[in-house]
Amino acid sequence: MKYTIGIDLGGTNIAAGLVDEENRLLAKTSVPTHAQRPWREIGKDMAALAKALLHQEGIDDSQVTSIGVGSPGTPDSKQGVVLFSGNLGWDRVPVAKELSRLTGKPVFLANDANCAALAEGKVGAGKGLSSLVLVTFGTGIGAGILLNGRIYEGFNFGAGEFGHMVICSGEEPCTCGRRGCWEAYASMTALVRQAKRTAREHPRSVLSRLAHSGEGLNGRNVFEAAKGGDAAAKGVVDRFLQYVSDGVVNVINILQPQAVLIGGALANEGEYVLSPVRKTAERDAFCRNNVLPRICCAALGNDAGILGAALLGR
Repeated sequence: MKYTIGIDLGGTNIAAGLVDEENRLLAKTSVPTHAQRPWREIGKDMAALAKALLHQEGIDDSQVTSIGVGSPGTPDSKQGVVLFSGNLGWDRVPVAKELSRLTGKPVFLANDANCAALAEGKVGAGKGLSSLVLVTFGTGIGAGILLNGRIYEGFNFGAGEFGHMVICSGEEPCTCGRRGCWEAYASMTALVRQAKRTAREHPRSVLSRLAHSGEGLNGRNVFEAAKGGDAAAKGVVDRFLQYVSDGVVNVINILQPQAVLIGGALANEGEYVLSPVRKTAERDAFCRNNVLPRICCAALGNDAGILGAALLGR
């Protein structure tokens, strides 16, 4: 039996998993990233995680054919170099070369969202499809694109930044420096910001009570308040889901993939999110009298990045 190792490199944690020939995730482990450290120290931790997995599962090093790494930012997959990652504070870091030196294995590199899309296309919610877009809604908005069964990166490895397409020109500031980006309206960070504004305007609402509680406002309890009938929360969530829907329609109109998968924290809300997004797409997408892409939740959760990274060398 041959195996590959997938590493999901994040700004908070480094997660690694052992994957067999049938694309099954057999074991996984993680350590904090401590991203402020020199990159070579992070490389040593990635190598140590890979070796720990083999020891844990009693697998000989010779059975591992390759290691894949999914990184935030803009990785040059051909050269194995992270050109830039704000989350890690990296500029032109030769990840693949360093990790290969430490492990003696071929190392493949790709963007973390692209890795997740690859996994969903091979073994997840998009299995059997040749084209899909995975959009992850969390602190920001990330996306991975599969075309003809392969990751689409663009000529400069930067494709898929749908979070930074403008949907409300000149309005909310975005972390990228522009105003009105989709991420500034439809990320979970944006939802909480919108909820805080509304809580101040409606001091008797459940939102206001949550805002002044020890827990504070977060994406989960804003949705719970809306489902529970709080008018202020429902207004926030309905408006937020319209922003989500508008962006999904743009994705459909640009690429017309077979499926758009909703991932990240937003996927936890299931049909409560999917139903209004589908209704907007049916009304607004440029697919009239034609087949509308499937709109559904991603299936692999936090394992998608590990699995997709492991698949890079296959």
